[in-house]
Amino acid sequence: MDITTTRGIEHVSSRPGFGRTLKAYVSLTKPRVLELLLVTTVPVMILAQGGMPSLGLVLATVIGGALSAGSAAAFNMYLDRDIDAHMHRTENRPLVTGEISPRAGLIFAWTLAVASTVWLLLTTNWLTAALSVAAIFFYVVIYTMILKRRTEQNIVWGGIAGCFPVVIGWSAVTGSLSWTPLVLFLLVFLWTPPHYWPLSMKYKGDYQEADIPMLGATRNGLQVGLQVILYAWATVASSLLLIPVAGMGLVYTVSALVFGGWFIVEAHVLYNRAARGEQIQPMRVFHASITYLTLLFVAIAIDPLLPF
Repeated sequence: MDITTTRGIEHVSSRPGFGRTLKAYVSLTKPRVLELLLVTTVPVMILAQGGMPSLGLVLATVIGGALSAGSAAAFNMYLDRDIDAHMHRTENRPLVTGEISPRAGLIFAWTLAVASTVWLLLTTNWLTAALSVAAIFFYVVIYTMILKRRTEQNIVWGGIAGCFPVVIGWSAVTGSLSWTPLVLFLLVFLWTPPHYWPLSMKYKGDYQEADIPMLGATRNGLQVGLQVILYAWATVASSLLLIPVAGMGLVYTVSALVFGGWFIVEAHVLYNRAARGEQIQPMRVFHASITYLTLLFVAIAIDPLLPF
C-alpha cells in the first residue's frame, strides 16, 4: 500500500475496483470541458449544413472531438500534477492522489490523441483531423508548457485551444473553412478571458500558492473587472458580426442582443462592486458566461432551421 500526502491529507493508494479506476480515467478527460465541446460543435455543424446534418456525421465528429479534448486534458493533468497538488481545486485529481500513475496517465493521453486523429481521419476528412491535432498541440505545448507558468495573459492566448471545436464542426460538414467559422472562432477566443478570469479571482490563493500568474490572481478586483468588461463587450460585438457574415435570422439576432446585453451587465456589476469596495461575486460572472455561450449556440442551432 502506498501513502502520499498532499496539504496534510493522506491519500491511500491501493488497488481500487474497476468502477473507481474507470471514474479516475474519465476525470482525466475533464468531463465538464467536454460539455462545452458538445455545446459549440453541434450547432456549428447545423449552421454549416443549413439544416440537420446526418446523425452519423454528428456522432463521428462529437466522438472524435471528445477523444481529442480528453487527450489534451489528460496531457494537461500529467504536466501540471506538481502544481495541482498545491491547489484546493485540483488536489484530488487522480494523478495527484496516486489513483493513476504518471506513466499510465501519459499513455492514456497519447492513446486518446492517436485514436482521435485516426477516428476523425476515417469518419470525417483530413482537415478536421488536422485541426484536432492542432487543438491538442496548442493546449498542451503552447498553453500548458509555455504560457501558463510564465505570463498573466496565459489564458488569452492559451484559450485559442478552446476555439477549435467550432472550426472542427464546420470542417467536418464542409471539408473547408470560411469566414463564418472564423468569426465563431473569434467569438470563443474573446469569450474565454471573461469566462476564466472570474474563476481565477475565486481561487486567487490557490494560484498564488502554486505560483501561476493568472491575471485574476495577480491584479486587484478593479483591474480584473475592467478587463472582464472590455472582453465582454468585444465578445458581444463579435457575435453580432455573425449576422451579416452568415446571414443569421431573427432568432439569432434577438438572442445575441438580449443574452449579450445580460452578459455585459453582469460584467459591469462585477466591476462596480469592486470600484465601491464591496465584496465581489466573481462566480456569478463565471456561471453567467457559461449560460450566455450555451444560449447563444442554441440560437445558432435553431436559426438555420427556421424560415425567418
